[in-house]
Amino acid sequence: MAKDLNKVMIIGRLGKDPEMRYTPGGSPVTTFSVAAGRQWKDGSGDVREETEWFNVVTWNKLAEICNEHLRKASRVYIEGRLQTRQWQDQDGQTRYRTEVIASDMIMLDGRSSRESLPDDDADHRPAARGPAASRSIDIGDEDIPF
Repeated sequence: MAKDLNKVMIIGRLGKDPEMRYTPGGSPVTTFSVAAGRQWKDGSGDVREETEWFNVVTWNKLAEICNEHLRKASRVYIEGRLQTRQWQDQDGQTRYRTEVIASDMIMLDGRSSRESLPDDDADHRPAARGPAASRSIDIGDEDIPF
């Protein structure tokens, strides 16, 4: 039997500060947008750029960690799945929104850029959740193609 796969991995920067709220049942949910850019040379040799924006939703403990430690322009690795929601707006129009439901988050900024964390105390660094937490990703600015 073949298995399906719905997996997204993004490295980018937050477009604005995360926003946290609580469901009626008391579960924390944090939303934010991440911009991922790319560069390429077109047929005439000119460098072209493109930025794709992703709406990210985090739940429970990961939502609390994202709300506490991420800020506008924070560089992050996000792993999760795509989900599209559908609803009717006030005019009766059907609206759609595709979101990344995050299962893992790794902060890629240097510790010195996160004001809320001590510079030399890695034990206080929040951990990512899920299988990617066991992998160490050390990516510098020079390693990102945009």
